[in-house]
Formats: sequence, structure tokens, C-alpha cells
Amino acid sequence: MLAFLACAGAANAQDVIFVANRDVQVSAISASDLRAIFTGEKTRFADGSHAVPVILKGGPAHEVFVKNYCRETPEEFRAQWRKAIFTGQGAMPRAFDSESALIAYVAATSGAIGYVSRVSSAASVKTLAPEK
Repeated sequence: MLAFLACAGAANAQDVIFVANRDVQVSAISASDLRAIFTGEKTRFADGSHAVPVILKGGPAHEVFVKNYCRETPEEFRAQWRKAIFTGQGAMPRAFDSESALIAYVAATSGAIGYVSRVSSAASVKTLAPEK
């Protein structure tokens, strides 16, 4: 039981890996730009190119991302997007059930950016380093 609790704590402490389409020119992204892109405040990367945020529907990586980068709970994140949709101020990012589906979409979509818990070296996406 103690080993299970230790592993669960390690999973909660994990960070996420940001993945982008290979045509995205930036190689690093600030935490404030990540938050702005994923909350709909910004639609462009620092270099001016169009950003297409995509998210996971749930799971540990989604929870870590929303807590650490959006500084919200998953419920607050959804509520913020529902409000934006209802008021006509935005459209929620496309959401995926699995990390592999998210990676495939990012690889095929110009300007796409998302997050996952791990990326294989054979993935056809680039990773972006988050600047703290």
C-alpha cells in the first residue's frame, strides 16, 4: 500500500511535455504565453505565427497542465471556456481522449500545440521547452 501511495504522489508531481507541429518556429515558450494561448487570450506564438491549442479530455497530464500552467482546476478551466463559447468570445480547443490521438493531430495540423506526459523519439512533432 505504501508503494502505491508513493507512486501516486510521483504521478501527481510530474510535469507535462509540450508538443508542437514541426512548422512552429519557436523552440521555447513562456508560461504566460502558454496560459494565454490555452485560455484563449492569445491566438499567436511570440513570433507572430498562428497557434492552434489542443487539449486532453482528462487524466493526470491534463490535471497537471491545468493546475501548473493555467492556474485553475479542471472544472474552472471548463467553466471559463463555456463562458467564452456562450458569449461568442471563443471556441474551446479541440480535446482528445488519448495522448497518441493528440500527437497525431498536432503532427498533421499547422501551428498546433498540445501537451502530453511522454513523447517517443519517433514522434513526428517537436517539443517546446517551457520557460519559467
